[in-house]
Amino acid sequence: MTQGKKHILIVDDDIDFLTQVKICVEHAGYKVTTADCQKDGEKQIESFKPDLAIFDLMMEKDDSGFILSYKLKKKYPDVPVIIATAVTAETGMIFNLENESEHSWIKADKYLDKNLRPDQLKREISKLLDK
Repeated sequence: MTQGKKHILIVDDDIDFLTQVKICVEHAGYKVTTADCQKDGEKQIESFKPDLAIFDLMMEKDDSGFILSYKLKKKYPDVPVIIATAVTAETGMIFNLENESEHSWIKADKYLDKNLRPDQLKREISKLLDK
């Protein structure tokens, strides 16, 4: 592991999005580990403690991101989690973390639509890591 760099885990089955986010996050100065499915994401969670994680919501299962978030928070409650997804555009379903009832079952710290700009992503990562 690179000394001093925060380590971010990114899990997404959309290889193009995964690659774009990986490049963006590395460019911001972070060490990145990626996985392209829930199963591999779970293996990564077991192998190391990331400083932050970014999960897609819908992968092998419609709730893969929620499952990964739950498992990560159970093992490492202090690690911030971002759910980045296109679920609203694809299904019309809206999730947010604005009220306590949704925050209690969505084990994530931030919910972002996938159409975010690189500067937005960097800003959100920085906010969560600086808490």
